[in-house]
Amino acid sequence: MSEHKASVNWSRTSADFHYSSYNREHKISFENGVQIEASSAPAFLGKPEFIDPEEMFVAAYASCHMLTFLAIAAKKRLVVESYRDSAVGYLEKNDDGKLAITRIQLFPVVVFSGAALSASELAHIHERSHEECFIANSTKVMGSVHPQA
Repeated sequence: MSEHKASVNWSRTSADFHYSSYNREHKISFENGVQIEASSAPAFLGKPEFIDPEEMFVAAYASCHMLTFLAIAAKKRLVVESYRDSAVGYLEKNDDGKLAITRIQLFPVVVFSGAALSASELAHIHERSHEECFIANSTKVMGSVHPQA
């Protein structure tokens, strides 16, 4: 249906190439011209001021859920005024003993115009959002949604 491209560019800036000393900073570029400064996570000797792949993955998961939620709400003729989330991803060993983002918890706060939705109506839209989210459907990550009032 569609293609999505990203370019990753890294060059060594360290004097040597040992695990403890090589630089992890790199650029991620997209076709629309947007560039992101990235690095490995600080736990893997990256720079904390740059985004790391784990953070990008959690953000992509949360963003996809939100965009799917907004599409479902719009189709139901519900007016969403704001949506914010504080997603948390967990890097842990998976069933094969390998490091993976094994689960992501979403904590969305959604404000609607007009009458408030019941907790069960809100939960149903979040369940559908999870089921229809492209990123969630592309991974083995266990996701959970904890709507906030």
